[in-house]
Amino acid sequence: MDFFYEDRTSPSTSVSTPNNEQDDSYMTEDIDHNLLRGNSSSLSTAEIQEEHTSSSIDDISRRAQELLEKINNSRTSNQKLMDSFQEKLVAKVTEMCLQVKDHMYEVYEENSNEMRVKLQELSEVLESCTKLSNELLEANRALVSLREADH
Repeated sequence: MDFFYEDRTSPSTSVSTPNNEQDDSYMTEDIDHNLLRGNSSSLSTAEIQEEHTSSSIDDISRRAQELLEKINNSRTSNQKLMDSFQEKLVAKVTEMCLQVKDHMYEVYEENSNEMRVKLQELSEVLESCTKLSNELLEANRALVSLREADH
């Protein structure tokens, strides 16, 4: 289902129907004009009404065609607007994704640096533990050899 809104700044395209007095005056003028020309027998009142009705139908048809063209132009304009909006939105989303990705890499770098420091500290602690373990083993051997010497 398509929804449209009409531009309120454009002139009204509504169809107005003339009142019967105007119809009668037009027909009377046509009849009077035809009588002056000597064509009273060639055009009857029914034929005049038929011509007037045909003219009204043509006018309504022309106005309907103009409205359709206006609707189609509006649809084209709306499509261009949506395409432009989509392009701008995609560009903005892409830009934001790049910013988030850059921030993510910055956080990765900070975390890597912190982990490097912590791993260095851990390595130093483990090295200390290894030295202490070796010293304990030596002390244990010394105690074992003292014990064996006393017995």
